[in-house]
Amino acid sequence: MDYKKSNDLWVFIETKENGAVNSSGLELMNPGLKIAEKLKGRLVAVLFGDAVEKAVREVAEYGADQIIVAEGEQYREYSADIYAAALSCLLKKYAPAGILMAATNNGREMSPRAACRLKTGLTADCTDVGFDEETGCLLWTRPTFGGNLMACIICQNHWPQMGTIRPGIYKKEKMNKEHVDVIREAVVLEENIDRIKVYETMYEEKITVDLENAEIIVAGGKGVGSAKGFQMLEDLAKTLGGVVGASRGAVENGWISHAYQVGQTGRMVSPKLYIACGISGAIQHMAGMSSSDMIIAINQDREAPIFKIADYGIVGDVQVIVPALTKIILDEKRKKLCKRDK
Repeated sequence: MDYKKSNDLWVFIETKENGAVNSSGLELMNPGLKIAEKLKGRLVAVLFGDAVEKAVREVAEYGADQIIVAEGEQYREYSADIYAAALSCLLKKYAPAGILMAATNNGREMSPRAACRLKTGLTADCTDVGFDEETGCLLWTRPTFGGNLMACIICQNHWPQMGTIRPGIYKKEKMNKEHVDVIREAVVLEENIDRIKVYETMYEEKITVDLENAEIIVAGGKGVGSAKGFQMLEDLAKTLGGVVGASRGAVENGWISHAYQVGQTGRMVSPKLYIACGISGAIQHMAGMSSSDMIIAINQDREAPIFKIADYGIVGDVQVIVPALTKIILDEKRKKLCKRDK
């Protein structure tokens, strides 16, 4: 493919049926802005949907120089065929240097389709993205060999450079610019391109936990001891107004669903408070939660790697410390309620 690339960097922003913006795309505006500056190009946000004015205004608050909108009824509901075809058309027309996409279910489905249409490469499920000034290429970092090694991947001979990045890696950061160009695109697609429709979805296990957007996470590892041990973590999380998470070891032992797993092979999180209970701190787990604002580690092994990144560490038995901590917090809440009632 003859690809006369520009210096612009694109970020694909997912929207929901109600017109709201998926925060995973806004997170990517942060690294996107830094890379666009190094490319000496513009940061361009791209979004599809129907009635997306609210979404456009929100995206404009996160540093975009330009917003490209493909709007219409055909984009109201997500379709891998339609979205991939429309994105491919826009990429051919504007020829950006690269595009960042969130590794959501939709992003993972449509990105390889678009890459295949453009005959370019795609680096999936990345945990970081950077820029190599010498080659002018994006540097995609992702786990390999079951998460035991980190690989840095460069797509040097094909454009645009494409990659999906796991949600929760970066934090949203508002940065208004004086002027944001908004371009409306009427993408003409082939007839009958929407070949697949989903009328009903069935799940074997219906567990939903919003770890990526949680402000407080109480996570357990092998040190919790059993599935029953996660009940005390649930009690603490409920007391704090947070949610429960888990390490890969706890999930592999069958103590809790994979939906709760934090780490390179699970969910990437950055809460305000992360309490690691009985988690030794394997590199794969720490890569998934090290950007938390505050980390409290509870572990019997004072040499556990988790203590190296923790803001506060408690050496001791989680079976004793967690219930005691829950009781202290509950007692303090009761005291405040009593004072207020008086």
